[in-house]
Amino acid sequence: MPLQHTDTVRVLDTIADTALMQLVYVSSLSLKGRLSSSIFIDLERHARVYNTERGITGILCYGNGHFLQCIEGEKAKVLALQQRIFSDERHKNIKVLLLQAIDQRRFVDWRMRSLFLERWLWSPDTKQQASQLAVFLPFKPYDWEPERTQQFLQVIKKFDNPPHIKAARLTYSALASKFRHIIAPHQAFLLIQGCLAILLVIAIILVYFQL
Repeated sequence: MPLQHTDTVRVLDTIADTALMQLVYVSSLSLKGRLSSSIFIDLERHARVYNTERGITGILCYGNGHFLQCIEGEKAKVLALQQRIFSDERHKNIKVLLLQAIDQRRFVDWRMRSLFLERWLWSPDTKQQASQLAVFLPFKPYDWEPERTQQFLQVIKKFDNPPHIKAARLTYSALASKFRHIIAPHQAFLLIQGCLAILLVIAIILVYFQL
């Protein structure tokens, strides 16, 4: 089960300040986050500068309204970053899934990669590459056991190129993306309903003027 606060404190007490540590947490988009039109771009831009300067590596995953982030680095620096992240009002319901000392980093490139776990955003090439993620979708990591979290990290570590979206960048808000997700499969139905609504309005106007 996800670590509770008392478990987190107990584990931290066993890790030296200069030791390498891995922190994996999950959270959900808050209303403020859903209304932010540039949340993903902001997170990527700030993480690139902040983490490179402090030797932080890892990956940030998003899907189904949830974030899962793996952070690796020296304990003191990871905890400093944790405080910044956990106080961000753009997400909520934060739970720690993994917290442990590590001998070596799982993610070694010096940047915080982003991984979008929404199939409707993926290009055809991405869908082929990311077939191993099928067992983790729909993305609901809140109740993951440590073993399942480790399996997920192992799978995404092997990607030569992280799953990417069809567009070059995701510039619309999370709320807008959710609307698009819902509307996309039903475009024909919505178009027909829209035409019928227009015809109904015209018919009502004609009847009104004939009276």
